[in-house]
Amino acid sequence: MIEAIHRVIGGLLALTRAVAGICLISSVAINFANIIGRYFFSVSIPWAEEIMLFLMVGCVFTGCCAVAWEGRQIRMDVVISILPPRLRSLLDLLSELVLIAAAIAVTVFAWPVLTQLAAFDERSQAANFPLVIPQAMISIGYSLMALLVAVRVLTRRQTGRSSPGASHT
Repeated sequence: MIEAIHRVIGGLLALTRAVAGICLISSVAINFANIIGRYFFSVSIPWAEEIMLFLMVGCVFTGCCAVAWEGRQIRMDVVISILPPRLRSLLDLLSELVLIAAAIAVTVFAWPVLTQLAAFDERSQAANFPLVIPQAMISIGYSLMALLVAVRVLTRRQTGRSSPGASHT
C-alpha cells in the first residue's frame, strides 16, 4: 500500500517539477524576447514584467512541493542538531506538524480572496491576465505541500524509516 502511495507521489512530483520547469523556461524566454526587442528594435513587450512575475509565482509554488517531500525546507536546526536523537525526532515531528498547519491555514485564508478574484474577474493591468490563476498557484502549492509532508510523516512512521531529507543536517 505504501509503495503504491509513493508511486502516486512520484507521479505528482514529476508533474509539479515539470510545471515549475515550464514556468521558469517560459519566464526566461519572455525576458530574452523582451531584451532583444528593447535593445535591437527599440520596442519592449508591455505585458512581459507581469507575466514573468506570475510565472515565477507558479515556479516557486509548484517547485516547493518537491522540496517539502524531500524534507529540505529551510529550518533553524542548529540547536536541534546537537540534541539527543529521541528529542531531535520529537522536535522534527513538531516542525512537520507546524508546517502542515501553516500550509493549511494559508490555503483556508486564501479561499475568500480566490473566490472574489474569480467572481469579479479581476485582471492584471498590462497583460489583462486573470489574477485568480497566479493567486490559485499559491493555494495549490501550499495544499500539495501539506499533503506531501503529511504523507511523508505518516509513511515514515509506518515503515520506521527516517525522513527523506534527514541526511542533509
